[in-house]
Amino acid sequence: MNRSTRTVTRVARGAVAAVAAALALGALPATAPAAAAAAQHRTAAPIHQVVLQGAVNVRDLGGYGTYDGARVRYGVAYRADALNKTTDTDVATLGRLGLREVVDFRTPFELQYDGPDRLPSGLTPTSRPVTDSGLYAQMLTAIGSRDPATQDAMLGHGKAEALMRTVYGAFVTDPAARTQFGATLKDLAAAPGPLLFHCTSGKDRTGWLSYVLLRAVGVPEATARGDYLASNTFRAAADAALRANLKQSGVMQNPDLLIPLQEVRVDYLDAALSQLDSQYGDLYDYLTRGLGLSLRDLAGLRARLVA
Repeated sequence: MNRSTRTVTRVARGAVAAVAAALALGALPATAPAAAAAAQHRTAAPIHQVVLQGAVNVRDLGGYGTYDGARVRYGVAYRADALNKTTDTDVATLGRLGLREVVDFRTPFELQYDGPDRLPSGLTPTSRPVTDSGLYAQMLTAIGSRDPATQDAMLGHGKAEALMRTVYGAFVTDPAARTQFGATLKDLAAAPGPLLFHCTSGKDRTGWLSYVLLRAVGVPEATARGDYLASNTFRAAADAALRANLKQSGVMQNPDLLIPLQEVRVDYLDAALSQLDSQYGDLYDYLTRGLGLSLRDLAGLRARLVA
């Protein structure tokens, strides 16, 4: 191959990567209004839950339609809550997923309190702690006080909601969080085999990265937001049971103080997106400058996840 041919090949490869990246960000060309309109009207595929006894928010991120009429593949990327309470049956179910990697975003404090994941033999979790801005510790402190006045002072009067917005802002501002999220997306882009990522409840750190991933491969904003909000449905029964138990045992007089911490809400996600806009301007710069993804990484995500 002569120099001219090699140059053309490099340019072509660069163009392919650029096109893939543009598709990954949902940037359809202006010459395809009909395709864009059709994609906007595609109905989202039913969410595919992985049913476990010891975790309630385990889902396949596949099935969603993209702007250009494709779909996210099933069996490539999974999101979950903590896997420390999985039963033997659950472990067998996880084994059938063929997971190559499990990424755990829990902090050392959470791991110490709840315990490590129980996974299929030969699969060791990759620890990538992402800050929860003290959320877990504050919740345990409030509950552990057993004092209604203390609990109200710590969580009432909008304080729980404000804490959640702080948590989400840190997903964007904290350099360590960006590093861990970026490394996980790079793993997903580069290596064969399914990957699962999770935190404690599978709704905040996991919810944010799931939203970013879906948007990065061309899933429309409304669809990605719907996947984020679905945690409220999957977690509702378990969260309500916890509140009922705390009230019945006398630990909390008003366990509804926990609801803002247990739920995902539009304004929490918007707090992260507002910080993203302020710090990076758009999703592309967040992915590249913030999370350190290259065009090759973005093209890899698109190739791996979208059929």
